[in-house]
This record gives sequence, C-alpha cells and structure tokens, in this order.
Amino acid sequence: MAGFAHEMRREPTEPEKRLWAKLSRSQLGGYKFRRQSVIGPFIVDFLCSQKALIVEVDGDTHRAEEDKARDTTLNALGHRIIRIANQEVMHNVDGVCETILSALQQAPDRWASPHPNPSPEGEGLLEDQDS
Repeated sequence: MAGFAHEMRREPTEPEKRLWAKLSRSQLGGYKFRRQSVIGPFIVDFLCSQKALIVEVDGDTHRAEEDKARDTTLNALGHRIIRIANQEVMHNVDGVCETILSALQQAPDRWASPHPNPSPEGEGLLEDQDS
C-alpha cells in the first residue's frame, strides 16, 4: 500500500497538483498537510493529521457507493472527509481553499502542536530546523 501511495505522489492529477500548490508548506492557515497518506486500507488524497481532516479531490474515477462505504470507515476512525470535484479545483481553487480553511478552523485539534511523530520521509524537517 505504501509503495502505491508513493507512486501516486509522483504522478498526481492536474487538480491534485493545483490544490497541493496551495496546501503544501503549511501555506493554508499554517496547517500541515500530507499527500496520498495511507489510513488503514485506504490512500487519501490530502490529510491534515492535526485536525483529522481528509480532503478528497474527486474525478470521474470515484464511485458514490464505494466512496460512501470508505467515508463511513474513515469517519469511524475519527476522520472528517471533504470531497471536492476536479472542476471546482480547476476553476475555483481559492474558493476551495476557503472551504478547507473553514473546516480546519472548526475542527478540534487531535493533539497539542507540534505532532509528536514527524511526517514520513522527513518531510518538513528542514523547515522546522529554521524556526
């Protein structure tokens, strides 16, 4: 599963690239996101662990019934899921970011910052050393 997630990080869709450009490096309200994170048997598009918020960018490959079952399992694990259509990201990325930021601000923290476990592959460690 982790290998497949790594592949997906290397080959994101255009909407995923566009949204990641806004979410990476804690640009959105200072919240840290990871791409293509593994949670249980699933790979999620974007995850803010601190807020347990998952952002899924949905294109033609998503199926409503499968997504519903997946969301139920992820909700049971304590995560909230926001689904955003590819077209929305492509034509209104700033509006999408406002929606995500609002959800982040409303969600309770899962732990005191910073997270006790660093991101995989040392992501963000260089930025933390500069602080």
